[in-house]
Amino acid sequence: MNDTIDLLERRRSVPPMAMTGAGPTPEDIETMLRIAARVPDHGKLAPWRFILLEGEARTRAGAIVADIYAVQNREAARERVVQESQMFSHAPLVVVVVSSATPHVKIPQWEQVLSAGAVCMNLTVAAVAMGYRTAWHSGWAAYDPRVADAFGLAGHEKIAGFIHIGRSNMDPEDRARPDLAKIVTRF
Repeated sequence: MNDTIDLLERRRSVPPMAMTGAGPTPEDIETMLRIAARVPDHGKLAPWRFILLEGEARTRAGAIVADIYAVQNREAARERVVQESQMFSHAPLVVVVVSSATPHVKIPQWEQVLSAGAVCMNLTVAAVAMGYRTAWHSGWAAYDPRVADAFGLAGHEKIAGFIHIGRSNMDPEDRARPDLAKIVTRF
């Protein structure tokens, strides 16, 4: 085996609530984002972008999400609204990966969306390779148009994921992985 294969085999998501300590340095963030952007991108469209939530911005973003949740779920318990308000507060850095796929004469939108997904995966792998832990989340907030508007997304943009990045002493157990015999066929 080599180091890259070993890294990919041991990569695990860590719940944001288990993340502690200092977040990535500005230099680390730049490296992670540069690597995240090195994905297949037919036509060199860069059909994705990043929104960084650090420091107080995590609290502000959480308050926005909680307010939207409370309006939509008027019967929700107060504890649940508080939980929503803390959505971005656990990890020291949350990268909102935004898919900016648009109609193009040559490049199908589906390829652009897949490219945004590859950005999310490259970002998680880069962060883990640099000694951080990650969790790629979506949830209701990623699909809510009011959240998208509050985060400054254009009408055609969608949230591909909230990538939580931090440190953790937790070594999560591996989950069951797909049985290759059930998902591989030969033509």
